Amino acid sequence: MSRVLVTGSNRGIGLELCRRYAERGYEVLAACRNGSPALQALGVRIVPEVDVADDSCVRRLEAALGADSLDLLINNAGILRRDPGGGPDLDDIRAHFEVNTFGPIRVTLGLAGRLAAGSKVGIITSLMGSIDDNGSGGSYAYRLSKAAVNMAGVNLAHDLRARGIPVVLLHPGMVATEMTGGRGITVERSVAGLMERLDALNMSETGSFWHADGRRLAW
Repeated sequence: MSRVLVTGSNRGIGLELCRRYAERGYEVLAACRNGSPALQALGVRIVPEVDVADDSCVRRLEAALGADSLDLLINNAGILRRDPGGGPDLDDIRAHFEVNTFGPIRVTLGLAGRLAAGSKVGIITSLMGSIDDNGSGGSYAYRLSKAAVNMAGVNLAHDLRARGIPVVLLHPGMVATEMTGGRGITVERSVAGLMERLDALNMSETGSFWHADGRRLAW
């Protein structure tokens, strides 16, 4: 049985990823800070009290895995807070970096020993981290943290290349979740596209940046 670990799994995109992979017959490890009734209803393995902003999260994930390996690791946990009035807040930027940038680095490097040739790593990022696409400014904390995780994903792709483990950066689109205030496409549509990109991922595309709808994105 294939095994997938999804961070930020208690709602939104993470919850739907867990649902869809469980339907495929995967063993799903759903990592989150706090569970939810919707997640519990899926019958997957929930790994609670996992805060990707805390170094101890890796120990919790390793303990949950035991001696098991991973076929797919999806770094989905993230935060989005609007800039306060008066411009960017440096403490808020640091908080975004801890989750959105350092989180995927912590988890991927911490669990690298559980990945083997043919395993895949996905990082849910955002088009708002594209320097080329930034035509409006604002959202300093979110934009900076996502631009940085894009670079981290490329670095990870280089580091894992020799082991035959591809890494991909994925923009889910503007998705109607709590994070976006319910605006955008459905979670189901976004996740269907994300899973298509992960299915198609191979070593020739490691370190690349894609929209869930199949478009390759500019950095």
